[in-house]
Amino acid sequence: MFSESTLRRLDRLALVAQRVRAGVFKGERRSTKRGTSIEFADYRDYVRGDDLRRIDWNAYARLERPFIKLLEEEEDLAVHVLVDASLSMGFGQGETRKLDYACKLAAAFGYLALAAGDRLSVSVLNGEEVAARFGPARNRGFALRLIRFLEDVEPAGDTRLNAALRDYALTGGRPGLTFVISDLFAPDGHADGLAQLQGRGHEVVVVHTLAPIEVEPDFAGDVRLVDAETQDFQEVTLDGGLRDLYHTRLTDWRNEIDAYCTKRGMHYVPVVTDEPWDQLVLHQLRQRGLVK
Repeated sequence: MFSESTLRRLDRLALVAQRVRAGVFKGERRSTKRGTSIEFADYRDYVRGDDLRRIDWNAYARLERPFIKLLEEEEDLAVHVLVDASLSMGFGQGETRKLDYACKLAAAFGYLALAAGDRLSVSVLNGEEVAARFGPARNRGFALRLIRFLEDVEPAGDTRLNAALRDYALTGGRPGLTFVISDLFAPDGHADGLAQLQGRGHEVVVVHTLAPIEVEPDFAGDVRLVDAETQDFQEVTLDGGLRDLYHTRLTDWRNEIDAYCTKRGMHYVPVVTDEPWDQLVLHQLRQRGLVK
């Protein structure tokens, strides 16, 4: 799934959360708490009962006032990657198949988390719940298992995103930085499920994944469009006017999702699967501040 050169580039990056969640184990991230590492953070006044060993005696000698030296604590981040594996995600040809692209992104996000010592969980969504889970895992020794797990994912059924995301919000464990990778084709919508994740304390990143032909249809004339999940069909005549209407509605739909995410403080990342996935991770997500 990854070349050696790609892995070397990923090794230089780390995922970024706006608010680092307190972890159980020491990690490689600066915490907002003050702890017991060796990195200096700040001073505060001494108060009765403080450990005398934490007084900065050099500052006391200069200022004749006792100050406590505060140190940075490092902690791990909980990283969750949720992959929509519905039949609609199986759409696309060759390397542009949406589910394959989603799994490569999931592997990249997972590798960044493991390499940083973060707590990683990867889940495959199908129906109204989680169909398969990887983790929780920590450290890069689990990277090969993660890749093998994602290589076995196949599209099936329909994903009821609202229900599946609500289920994960209740059962997914400690909140953290959460990537939802999906085409968002769900009859019950997605907004309520995303709100449930956020309500549980997750920092949500929506990676909206579409195939090139879904963005720019390359056919014309009389066609029958068949829903991959329900097998319902619609016969249409695709001409210039209908194509323009399609483009308008697609743009409006994406803008609506973007506006919802922006209003709620979520990250919205629209992608098309003919864009090299590593360029998305290594460049676009860096520009958006999601990796550094």
